[in-house]
Order: sequence, then structure tokens, then C-alpha cells
Amino acid sequence: MIEIIREYGTAILASIGITLLLAVVGTIGGAIVSLVLVDMRTQKVDKRRDHVFVKIVKTIAKWFSTAYITVFRGTPMIIQAYVLFYGLSPVFRSELWTPLLAGLIIVTLNTAAYIAEVIRGNVNSLDIGQMEAARSLGFSRRQALTKFIYPQAIKNALPSIGNEFIVNLKDTAVLSVIGVADLFFTTRQIFGKTYDVINTFMLAAIIYLIMTSLTSLLVNRLEKRGKGVKRNAWNFKNWKLKKKFWWKYHSKRY
Repeated sequence: MIEIIREYGTAILASIGITLLLAVVGTIGGAIVSLVLVDMRTQKVDKRRDHVFVKIVKTIAKWFSTAYITVFRGTPMIIQAYVLFYGLSPVFRSELWTPLLAGLIIVTLNTAAYIAEVIRGNVNSLDIGQMEAARSLGFSRRQALTKFIYPQAIKNALPSIGNEFIVNLKDTAVLSVIGVADLFFTTRQIFGKTYDVINTFMLAAIIYLIMTSLTSLLVNRLEKRGKGVKRNAWNFKNWKLKKKFWWKYHSKRY
């Protein structure tokens, strides 16, 4: 194992960097896309106030987000990689459509489907009175979501998002089928040269274990820290919202 590190250490370090890049970009990008999916899926059609065109747009958005989440959660990432990479290869130039770029997009799209369901569950678990209070103060639905609902839902979902990052560290190994030079791809190349299956793959397993263990410790620390801060911070924000609502209500009453 030491000889493998000495001879192929540079290649292994480069592959670790690509693995971390896939996991970080995929998780952050997936979290951003998931907010759009949650917004689309939680659309509610107002039969009295909404125009016909608005009703159609909301219905299409809701169906699209539902179908998107169903497809990406219900199919393996390895199949998604094959379909997207080779399916879009004739559309883009080979210089632009590289395996790494395709891998980043695939991980992002796949992760978005899982995080969207996590955030949607946290949004639904919040008190509906917060949305009603914000709307009564003149906030639009989107403003209420971005200022009050999404910050709380994302904070509550941080442990699950961290676990999704850990999953991406391991599951991105399937992207080696399209030529992404991650840790697993490099491990297979080293094995093809040395034919030392035990030491080669044991070294890869140790590296994966170190990365996931460090990430797990960080996620657990953030979770414990969030439990202490969450109550004071968000209760203060909700108190300010309720106070503002109370003054507005009583100023109109008297």
C-alpha cells in the first residue's frame, strides 16, 4: 500500500480533489435547484383570484416538479449518467461537453430531487400561521417564503443536507462509467497497472472512510450547534413578526 502511495500519490490526490468537487458542487447546486422545485411543487391555484393563464402555469409547474422528483429519485444515477452524457454528446461540442462537466450536472440534478423533498417536508412542518401573518402584513407569497419560511426550513434541513453530501462522496463513484476521473476511476486504473486488488481498493476504502467520517463529525457538530441557536434566533424573528402584526391590527381597530 505504501508503494502505491509513493508511485501514484499525485494521481490519487488529484482524484480526491475531483471527488470533493463533485460532492460540493452537487450538494450546493442541488440545494439551490431544490428551492425552485419546492416553490413549483407547493404552488396553490386560487380559483377565484388567479387568471386562467396563471392557473395553467401553476398547474404545469406543479406537475413538472412532481415528475422531475419522481424520475430522478426513482432511477439509478448510473443510468442518468449514461443517458445525459451520451444523449447530449451530439448536441454539444466534445471540447465543452467533458465527462467532468456532465458529472457535475448529473450530481446536481440528482441531488436536487432528494433535497427538494427534505425541504418540502420541513416547510410543511412549520406553523401555517407564519405564512398567514406575513401575507396579512402585505408580503407576497414569494417574499414570505424567502424571508420567513425558507430560512427556517433550510436550517432545520441542514443535517439532512449534510448527509446528502456524504452520500454524494460515495455515490459519485458511479460517474467513472462516463470517464470522470474521480477516486474510484483512478483506483481502477492503478489496479489495471499493478494487479494488486487488495491493497489498491483497501487504500481507496480508507480514503473514502476518512472523508465521510470527517464530514459526519462536521454535520453532527453543526446539528448540535443548531439546536442551541435555533430556538432563540427564530423565536426572536417570529416575535418581531407577531409584534408588527399586532400593532398593525390594533392601529386599524382603534
